[in-house]
Amino acid sequence: MSDLCKNQVMELTWFGRTCVRMRGKDAVVVADAYQAVVGPTGRGITGDIVTFSHPDDAPLPKARGRATRDGSTLLPVSLEEAFCLDGPGEYEVKDVLITGIRTFRDEHKGRERGRNIAFTVELDGVHIVHLGDIGHLLTEDKLTDIGPIDVACIPIGGVLQPNKAAELIAQLDAKVVVPMPVCDDAEAGEALAKFLHEMGVSAAPAPQSKLALMPSSVPAELTMFLLEQRGKVPG
Repeated sequence: MSDLCKNQVMELTWFGRTCVRMRGKDAVVVADAYQAVVGPTGRGITGDIVTFSHPDDAPLPKARGRATRDGSTLLPVSLEEAFCLDGPGEYEVKDVLITGIRTFRDEHKGRERGRNIAFTVELDGVHIVHLGDIGHLLTEDKLTDIGPIDVACIPIGGVLQPNKAAELIAQLDAKVVVPMPVCDDAEAGEALAKFLHEMGVSAAPAPQSKLALMPSSVPAELTMFLLEQRGKVPG
């Protein structure tokens, strides 16, 4: 790893549900973008690379944009020029290393809620796994595919029960945990509280606008990082 890479800060922002933006020196990666995401400035999310862990559950009837490769998700207009990934495999785009790992949205190999792709992203020397809407623990083979991880973005309040989510974090051995509440706002607080309890966190950390991290600042011990929701979930 070069000295330049060691000094570069990766910034991670949460836009609600499983939508996350990772900004590096040379590229911006957007995970699970909404069909129409509007941030506080009124502009749509932009990025160089966009990943989709699973198809839209409730496509907007008047959504605009082109379809992704699987044909079941619309790429937002603001991301139409981005390099789109929605399947398993190993990729290198704009010096960003990305691996898509086939997983599922339930504990029955997708028979109930379908498939899911967990994406690992190496950005400015920081290794991130975006678990999408995963609904199960990982096998040894999947853990090998994911590899060493610094940051884990994990869904909270969905199919994955709080105790299972805590087990999954232990499997990954991540140093930074970013919970992504995927339930309604009214239920998010309770879901987070249960997850933090399972993780042994007695007091919830104050939410931050973004996570800023470089390889040299990755904590030695597990750290919970709560993010403020930057975008508005379309309905």
